[in-house]
Amino acid sequence: MSQRRDSAYIIIDSEKCKGCGLCIFFCPEKVIGRAGHFNQKGYTPAAVIEEKAEECTGCTACALICPDVAISVYRRAKVAP
Repeated sequence: MSQRRDSAYIIIDSEKCKGCGLCIFFCPEKVIGRAGHFNQKGYTPAAVIEEKAEECTGCTACALICPDVAISVYRRAKVAP
């Protein structure tokens, strides 16, 4: 059974993010970009690119590299055929 492309997703806590860009650089599917706003600390946080969100594979590279622990990765349960 192959993995569905929408089997995973990430949530970025924009208030924790300081906008370092490591997650953007290390995401192999390039589903993360810069948000179009500032957070309360004055940083431009990372954000999921909505048009590419379904391409997330749940590899956790973004969450592992994030120095602010601002990214959570979730995987959806596979449904039996």
